[in-house]
Amino acid sequence: MAQDSLIPNTGAPNTNTDLTPRQVGLILFALTLGGFAIGTSEFASMGLMPNMVASLGVTEPQVGHLISAYALGVVVGAPLLAILGAGWTRKTLLLSLMGFYALGNLASALGPTYHSLLLFRFIAGLPHGAYFGVAALTAVAISPPHRRGRAVSIVMLGLTLAILIGNPLATWVGQLVDWRWIYAAVSMIAVATAVLLAVWLPAHVDGPKAKPLDELRAFNRLPVWQALGIGAIGFAGMFAVFSYLAPTMLEVTRVSAAWIPLGLVGFGVGGVIGNFAGGWLFDRFKLRGAWVVLAWALAMLLLFPLMAKWLPTLLLATVAIGLMGALGPILQSHLMDVAGDAQTLAAASHHAAFNTANALGPWLGGMAIVAGYGWTSTGYVGAATAVIGLLIYVWASKTAHAARALADEPPAPVACESS
Repeated sequence: MAQDSLIPNTGAPNTNTDLTPRQVGLILFALTLGGFAIGTSEFASMGLMPNMVASLGVTEPQVGHLISAYALGVVVGAPLLAILGAGWTRKTLLLSLMGFYALGNLASALGPTYHSLLLFRFIAGLPHGAYFGVAALTAVAISPPHRRGRAVSIVMLGLTLAILIGNPLATWVGQLVDWRWIYAAVSMIAVATAVLLAVWLPAHVDGPKAKPLDELRAFNRLPVWQALGIGAIGFAGMFAVFSYLAPTMLEVTRVSAAWIPLGLVGFGVGGVIGNFAGGWLFDRFKLRGAWVVLAWALAMLLLFPLMAKWLPTLLLATVAIGLMGALGPILQSHLMDVAGDAQTLAAASHHAAFNTANALGPWLGGMAIVAGYGWTSTGYVGAATAVIGLLIYVWASKTAHAARALADEPPAPVACESS
């Protein structure tokens, strides 16, 4: 099967053949645990919003700004920390990022005022993208070449398990005790991750070293930007629906608030299934797997306004839309193939792109709702972003095809002048 890029993969897959399957499993577990901590912290504010409103004496939109501050931290921190840490070993960088994350969440737990919390949530978001990027590269480095997509999906599993288990559990515990304990618990999980990686991850699990300026030059390639564009826009539809699911269930489905956590769990179930499906799709179809996911998303998002009318079909819709999570492992793995010497920067920027989608989806959905199109208009908004994602995919495919054709073209004969 033809590759989607002529640029060789430099993620150093399968360079550590001396590792036993048990060692590989332990390393992947530690990397996944770090992802679980990050995902729980990222989404906890959504479920704990009423508690934070009452405790801080602010409004719901102001708590929403805390969520936006974290997302902004991800967007800023992903490329910045990846560039600053370009010359570090992966083990050193992972330990530093997890330590940074532990401190950011501990500060969030102790922040005395709303404005201090706003700052601390921004700081906590800074290492998010860089951690997932380096973790994905590490997982690929210890896995066989034909299982690269699966290795990335295992790392991303921590994020999807946070949606499925971490967020509902954090909401329940936060209602019983002070919400600050949730961020303190995330800090402890981050410390545990750092300890496990320090013990289990060998220092030689590394990739090619690159200088920051070299990474920036290698990063500035059209295939890289196309992959990031697919994620930043094509994935926005899931967040458009997810962000306004609670009022949709109350106002359209007309169920009690007790059903809302089950709807959120539906996204988590879909995300877990989609995560593994994405790894499988990439291992078999490379970037073409993104076309499958985006086409599925387009169909499900168009059906969402109809399915939202009845509880059974709504719950089915949340699972179906959550399957869009398959796009994550596909794009993360594809970036490793097209990033050249900018492996760390591109892998980290992938999460900046998805957090851009996290901001874009709710913003566009909110505009449609305010304009009077109703709560379920988020489905149509999401479908529109999926179409744009498909168009970027078509563009990326044509770019790759043209590059392959140019590389396969034999050199023109050189005319020799007779003396």
